[in-house]
Amino acid sequence: MVATSHPQATLAALDVLRAGGNAIDAAVCAAAVQAVVEPTQTGIGGDCFALFMREGEATPTALNGSGWAPEAANLDWYLDRRMAEIEVESPHSVTVPGALAAWEKLVLDHGRLPWGRVLTPAIEAAEEGSCLPERLARDWGKQVGKLTRNPAAARLFLFDGEAPRAGIIHRQPALAQTLREIAVAGAKAFYTGHLAEKLVATLRERGGLHRLEDFADFGPEYVTAISTNYRGYDLWECPPNGQGVVPMLMAKALEGFDLSNWQSVSVERFHVMAEIARQAYAERDLFVADPRTGKVPVDWLLSDAHIRHLRRNVSLTGRILNLETVLQRPHRDTVFISVVDRDRMAVSLINSVFEDFGSGIACEKTGVLFHNRASSFVLEAGHPNCIAGRKRPMHTIIPAMLTRNGQAVMPFGVTGAHFQPFGQVQILTNIVDYGMSVQGAIDHPRMFARDDTFEIERSVPEEVMLGLGKLGHRVTRPENPLGTAQAIWIDRKLGVLRGGADGRRDGIALGY
Repeated sequence: MVATSHPQATLAALDVLRAGGNAIDAAVCAAAVQAVVEPTQTGIGGDCFALFMREGEATPTALNGSGWAPEAANLDWYLDRRMAEIEVESPHSVTVPGALAAWEKLVLDHGRLPWGRVLTPAIEAAEEGSCLPERLARDWGKQVGKLTRNPAAARLFLFDGEAPRAGIIHRQPALAQTLREIAVAGAKAFYTGHLAEKLVATLRERGGLHRLEDFADFGPEYVTAISTNYRGYDLWECPPNGQGVVPMLMAKALEGFDLSNWQSVSVERFHVMAEIARQAYAERDLFVADPRTGKVPVDWLLSDAHIRHLRRNVSLTGRILNLETVLQRPHRDTVFISVVDRDRMAVSLINSVFEDFGSGIACEKTGVLFHNRASSFVLEAGHPNCIAGRKRPMHTIIPAMLTRNGQAVMPFGVTGAHFQPFGQVQILTNIVDYGMSVQGAIDHPRMFARDDTFEIERSVPEEVMLGLGKLGHRVTRPENPLGTAQAIWIDRKLGVLRGGADGRRDGIALGY
């Protein structure tokens, strides 16, 4: 079974499984197709993280495919130019894209099919074009200003200066040629040689500090997955520099509350989850960074003593006041892929360009659009997430895996950047505490609280909104739904897979 946010990606991945590929091959194939057909969300100019688990293995394997800042990027350079933050549409917001190197490593180390076969559907989608669904066209239309400010991107993604309408076929011949070269020569064609020269030249022409060596020296990294138990299930995440510790903090703290005593859509449940989340996000902003440049206190954050402290701060009569956080940029643009193959290998993979169309900077000759992940760095001396050369920023994209008794139960994930930890915990508690099906857990009304922000979807009743307001929360209803989600539940008793995919962004889960 495959669950993605785009039918074309799901169908391509299913074809890979039918052709003898495994879940790794299918997940990478889906990610590559989505990098073509959902350019607002993802691309080969972005980053990737993955968790996967074979049948018989007791723990998942984690791969960190997030890129690093140029070696010349140091704090003094930015402070000397009086920069208070890294602008999201500047070349300084671009770290070396890690996705392609991560995809190739996954396929070569753990896949069954040739690398070129896995990329073929993406090449065809770029060459022949893909049809824009309504939601994608709507989101595309909101980024005309960003694309217009970047002439190369405008030529690649606008039609006579306007966003394509739903139903339009969008072709990307330059990207198709780039993918063909990578399919033949491997990911090194992206990080060295003439493609890398074009990519680096594009960034340097705009004032970037990137050099060919920054691309050539980059490689993804296998890391040790981290976990916590929630009511008999183990929740697995990638370790920092990702924010996977946040849903683990939330889950462990929420275990001290009997959520099932409250309705799934209720003032009490939403308030308690919000108060735990606000504390967890505040600690993320203080501590989560690249562990290669300093220790991230994961063990302390998840310690029983610290979790008890978080719980004690929660009052059922009002919100926590004076909660200090480091404000992070809002963004919601990522794709998540869940795959389980016939041998019960489970894969949880996530790919992103950060904001809509990333930095907006495109290399027209290659068709590559760059993400803007480096805008998450902090320009503050002494902060764990302060920018430095060859350092990876705090990352929001987090794949998740749920296991029980040493067996994979559900590879799952949520898109929506900062929302992702909250969204993961909502799905987890919807299933474990409220007994919902996978699809029911995904379709359930969502809410999101961080710092002084409290958002609830339009499907949440007005009385819940008013009740939260009485507890001191400033509640708003966003225009768009909060994130999206995909998941596959492995029902071992019945020997079946139960998929769930988010229809809010054309998601589809299919098995055979």
